[in-house]
Amino acid sequence: MEKIRVIISNRQKAVKIPTGIRMLIRRCCHAVLQLEGFRDSAEISVSFVDNEQIREMNKQYRDKDAETDVLSFPMGENGNYDVNHETGAKILGDIVLSVPKAMEQAKLYGHSLEREIGYLTAHSMLHLLGYDHEAGGLAQVRMREKEETVMSQLGLPSSVSYYDAQ
Repeated sequence: MEKIRVIISNRQKAVKIPTGIRMLIRRCCHAVLQLEGFRDSAEISVSFVDNEQIREMNKQYRDKDAETDVLSFPMGENGNYDVNHETGAKILGDIVLSVPKAMEQAKLYGHSLEREIGYLTAHSMLHLLGYDHEAGGLAQVRMREKEETVMSQLGLPSSVSYYDAQ
């Protein structure tokens, strides 16, 4: 695998980002790309926001006036991506993660914040690579299996079965 650049920015003040979270996100991005056999240099942007910021973005971009945990903004389609002309890296897209929502969900699901943020990162990375679970069925099952494979590789296996309340 070529060079992977993960640009992380904290755009919220609601929660102090725990030590190690940035490294976990980078490891998670690498693990997803390795699982998917992605061989090129890549660039991913990850932003930490609060619940109000992500609600606004969800309303603006998805016409859903509600908080959510994570939003993915892919920069490619069918394996074709924009390229950073300075580095030659494929720009996969942006991940926007609500840290307060991740904390709520970690508590709700009875696992660590690290597990929740790792899972949300893997989930979003798969969206950036073109996966979609919205229609349910086999596509959703395959995506969930890949997410759990990455979590297990990172030492963050599921302690309970996953429940999708959507």
